[in-house]
Amino acid sequence: MIKIEKRITKFRVDKPVDPAEAKSAEERRAGVAELRKDGGKVIWMHEKLERPEVLIGSTYKIKTPVSDHAMYVTINDIVLNEGTEHEQRRPFEVFINSKNLDHFQWIVALTRIISAVFRKGGDVTFLVDELKAVFDPRGGYWQPGGKFMPSIIAELGYVIEKHLQTIGLMPRPELDVHRRKLIDEKRTEFESRNKQQDAFSRGHFPEGAQLCAKCSTAAVVMMDGCMTCLNCGDSKCG
Repeated sequence: MIKIEKRITKFRVDKPVDPAEAKSAEERRAGVAELRKDGGKVIWMHEKLERPEVLIGSTYKIKTPVSDHAMYVTINDIVLNEGTEHEQRRPFEVFINSKNLDHFQWIVALTRIISAVFRKGGDVTFLVDELKAVFDPRGGYWQPGGKFMPSIIAELGYVIEKHLQTIGLMPRPELDVHRRKLIDEKRTEFESRNKQQDAFSRGHFPEGAQLCAKCSTAAVVMMDGCMTCLNCGDSKCG
């Protein structure tokens, strides 16, 4: 007989567990899924997997026109089942470094959350779509290559996507043969149409600038009511 002297606040019913099922669950918790042909165990990514002393990392630079300082994103990977046919590289943690302290709080929070998801294992590719769908209420910006970024967080999503494609966790987008052929034809048509373009149209000076008689550069523009060359400084007003 057991005498209960305290008030019962909660209870749980223990059911009999099959020893084989208990062992299988314990192996899954330890990150072990199956046996290899050589007698070893195949290790899968799991939150209980301990961090090794050395990790392989890649650092990506993010420079946006909305900030004076660049951001450096470092993603470290863990190598599972190294030296076997089941060897795979999986993201383990992420760090973001920047001189701009205005973003310090959300950088720390975001890196901890992303690292926790990485260490949880399973399909972590959903992070890419979630981050790329974040829009800045103040508006996005254009990258030098002409690609529009809705926010800094979205660009971080593109960086993670690029890294996951590099380690083979996500497939690289490839165009089919017909679409690639169509693009090549349109590119050839455009280049042939514009190959006789004015030699001054690709200069570093404002569009519509006139030719300077002194330095022979298309850099003469109207400044303060006077035609002035932006290359040599020659001016009709002296």
